[in-house]
Amino acid sequence: MQLSEILTDVIRIADEASERVLHIYESDFKVSYKDDDSPITAADVASHEVIVSGLRAISYDIPILSEEGRDIPWEERQHWRRFWLVDPIDGTKEFTQRSGEFTVNIALIEDGEPTLGVVTAPALKEAFWGVRGEGAWKRDRAGKVRRISVAEPRGSKRVVASKNHLNDETRDFIDKIGDHELVQAGSSLKFCRMAEGRADIYPRLGPTSEWDTAAGHAVLASAGGRVQTLQGEALRYGKEDVLNPSFVAAASWCL
Repeated sequence: MQLSEILTDVIRIADEASERVLHIYESDFKVSYKDDDSPITAADVASHEVIVSGLRAISYDIPILSEEGRDIPWEERQHWRRFWLVDPIDGTKEFTQRSGEFTVNIALIEDGEPTLGVVTAPALKEAFWGVRGEGAWKRDRAGKVRRISVAEPRGSKRVVASKNHLNDETRDFIDKIGDHELVQAGSSLKFCRMAEGRADIYPRLGPTSEWDTAAGHAVLASAGGRVQTLQGEALRYGKEDVLNPSFVAAASWCL
């Protein structure tokens, strides 16, 4: 399967999910809570249904792991060499706070590596995508598509951080970077801001799940960046435990 051949379909699916999400975002929606106290709305469910249906139509033989359909036993998942990894809405807190900085995320994982990723920001009317070995692109709110890449080396690093998850460990890491500028962003937009050259490094010393990072990781890697653990190893996907270790994502020259 050539990744470039299915990219257009994956973008279309993400756009369809984004339309459903935006319709709910602009309504008087209600917020419920899962067993782990994380928020969920009708938009999460609607996006999940659109994406899963769309991906099955274009690739019926590739399994799907989605945050909203995640109860698939390891005994089954351990045999997946290739699978779709989906976060129907990353940044549900940003969604409920109506900040606009939430995203729809679809990634294709092959042998533990994200090789294709699509990230849409419905409220911002932006979209990003990347394919391993072929590059990364951004579609702006006017519909114009341009190729993107990470920024060139600079003296003062622009550190992108989460508005809702800036813990003490991350602050300590940032302080050790030296001269820097703090850039705030929510959800997987942090990866995309680096991919388009608007930030340089994103340390995350706190809990995330594989579906939170995979699509943004694919976009950043396709734009010339890297995502690695604090031990310097590549961040991998398809583990028994879907929680990610702490990691640093950045333009390659920052690592």
